[in-house]
Amino acid sequence: MAKLYYQGHASIRITTSSGVVIYYDPYAGDGYELPADLILVTHQHQDHNKIELPARAADCVVYQNTDALKNGIYQKTTIHGVKIEATEAYNKNHPRESCVGYLLRVDGVLLYLAGDTSMTDQMRSGDLAARHIDYAFLPIDGQYNMDVNEAIACAKLIKARHTVPMHMTFDGIFDRKIAEKLKVPGQLIIAAGEEIDLSAPSTCA
Repeated sequence: MAKLYYQGHASIRITTSSGVVIYYDPYAGDGYELPADLILVTHQHQDHNKIELPARAADCVVYQNTDALKNGIYQKTTIHGVKIEATEAYNKNHPRESCVGYLLRVDGVLLYLAGDTSMTDQMRSGDLAARHIDYAFLPIDGQYNMDVNEAIACAKLIKARHTVPMHMTFDGIFDRKIAEKLKVPGQLIIAAGEEIDLSAPSTCA
């Protein structure tokens, strides 16, 4: 079973059942000692792109927004057995052409890592809901991204099995009081420094 370790802010480490190690938007917290096979970056703000933090395997791939969005086309690829699809991510602080989110298929589990964003056309259209996402990670800081109320509206459109708040403040690692405000069906709060098993629907109680 794949495991997800929340480092804090927007930073995540995922380890697949076969041992592939993925870092997403490295910046916050600890847990960078496992050699990376894949490093994902959504955009080039300094609190998302510290690709020098993780140790790296010899065949590590760094996949950034410039790889994921080319000539206005959101890319799909498979790296080390992990299926990756770039998604829309944008708001007044994050230009559409230089930011992405990601859909990741890991051990049969579909994760939506929204990146720095507000509500997108892809959410409104029902495209994300049609994917039957297992875990949706949404920013909720309300300063550079959507606030809690908008995130609740987005969660209702996405209809993920679990919705996880992240990027709760501009520069903090984790704020439980803010996270608890994201009251939606399937709410899942992961504290900074906490690791969870990523379960597929068939194995969920």
